[in-house]
This record gives sequence, C-alpha cells and structure tokens, in this order.
Amino acid sequence: MELEKKINDDIKQAMLAKDMRKLNAIRAIKAALLLEKTGKDVSSGIIPESVEIKLLQKLVKQRRESAAIYAGQNRSDLAEEEEFQASIIESYLPGKIPDEELRQIVMDVIEATGAKGMKDMGKVMGAVSSKVAGRADNQTIASLVKTLLG
Repeated sequence: MELEKKINDDIKQAMLAKDMRKLNAIRAIKAALLLEKTGKDVSSGIIPESVEIKLLQKLVKQRRESAAIYAGQNRSDLAEEEEFQASIIESYLPGKIPDEELRQIVMDVIEATGAKGMKDMGKVMGAVSSKVAGRADNQTIASLVKTLLG
C-alpha cells in the first residue's frame, strides 16, 4: 500500500513539473499495480510487498529487453526512452545488496541446508531468494550458487 501511495504522489509531482517522460514511466507502474490488484491472487485488494517487488523487477526487465531490441535495430531514440523508464521504475525497488553480503548469505544458506552439490541448487536458490527479497536479481544469485556449489 505504501508503494501505491508513493506512486500517486510522484504522479502528481511529475504532472506539476510537466515531466511527461517520468509521468509515462510512473503511470506504467500504476497500471501494472492496478492490474495486479484486480487479479485472482490478491483477495483483500492489498498487494503484498513481495509481489510488488517482483512486479517492479518484471517491468524493469521488460524495459531493458525492449531497449536491447531497439538498439539492435538502430533505433537509439526508442532504446534511450526504454532505458530511461527502466531507471525510473528501478528507483522504486529496494537498494541492491552488496556482493560480499550476498556471498555471505549464500554461504550461510548452503551451510544451513546442508547442500552438497548442484542437485541442491533449487533448495538453496529458494531460500536465498526469500532472504534477499528483491535486493538481488536471480541471475546473480544463480551464478553465485553455482560457483559455491560447483
């Protein structure tokens, strides 16, 4: 609920500042939140923070993929707009966890779960993902788990 309030306040500020680029990015977040709120997984009308984080990560990933496609087609104007929107959306995500702290969390989880090899990767990934809750992307976590288990 706090994210929704912050989004609404930021929309008002962007409108007052007549910053259309930022306004479009923030409206995309609001639209995604409204769609999620009316979905079947949210019964009380309140979106859990973990779902909000996953939604924001998904939006950032979509923008980055679109930017890469546009850049590959020599459409730098569109690629730059997608990157700008990704940066605005990313600002609503919790701060990234430092690499050394993430490494320590992964090692603690490996020790706690008793993981021995790559067959235990799923168990470790699940536990680490829930602990860092959006402060690190799954690709980074997966590569670190592979390195430490392999």
